[in-house]
Amino acid sequence: MQDLDLHKPQIMGILNVTDDSFSDGGKYTQLDKALAHATQMNADGAKIIDIGAESTRPGAAPVSAAKQISALLPVIHAIRKTLDVNISIDTSSPEVMAAVIDTGVEMINDVTALSAKGAIELLAQAQIPVCLMHMQGTPQNMQHNPSYENVVQNVSQYLIQRANACIAKGILKENIVVDPGFGFGKTLEHNLHLANQLEQVTALGYPTLIGVSRKSMLGLITGKTVDNRLPASLALTAIALYKNVKIIRTHDVAATYDVLQTVNALQHI
Repeated sequence: MQDLDLHKPQIMGILNVTDDSFSDGGKYTQLDKALAHATQMNADGAKIIDIGAESTRPGAAPVSAAKQISALLPVIHAIRKTLDVNISIDTSSPEVMAAVIDTGVEMINDVTALSAKGAIELLAQAQIPVCLMHMQGTPQNMQHNPSYENVVQNVSQYLIQRANACIAKGILKENIVVDPGFGFGKTLEHNLHLANQLEQVTALGYPTLIGVSRKSMLGLITGKTVDNRLPASLALTAIALYKNVKIIRTHDVAATYDVLQTVNALQHI
């Protein structure tokens, strides 16, 4: 298995094995299609495949742990048999986390920053990397009039608080990644402030992950539909890389990899 170096800029490819994800819901619920997509993303430059079985788009309905596990395990096993790639699981359920950790996945990506009872203790025992994301509210209500005194400061403070809570219960600092949570309980103005001041998040002392791929904020800026937001996604990706973001979570791996290579070349000339 490839070493998961959290301090090296890299791409996390999105694999949603869900029916209702905002961009690719229903496309990869069949095992052969999920494996083929993971294989293509890995070939295109993704060092991490982030698999999710519960949509976190605004208004999405919760999915039971049992249903998530039944969707995830076959895909994990198929990828593990076929590819030399790191696997991340996108879930906030400790029950799901326990099941996938037993398969040897390399990372947990939790939009609730390990807020569920027992989640921190589980990751402290597993000692694998975890991404702590900021979200105001829940996927069911997060876009109902979100508000902040200062979005960049508030998000940064939350991420530090969650990281400190994890460290206090035994999670190693070097296993923590933070994500400001673009689009999760934030207006377009909030998202723009975060993007413009991302260096404040990357200066917190933890590798930063962002997910802006095809998001509605880009649609509001450009007027483009979800399938036509690649140029805007890549523009924000380039800015994020210049601001020291380490992990880019994306649907469009090949194009994003070109951006990463270009920025890397310019930064190391």
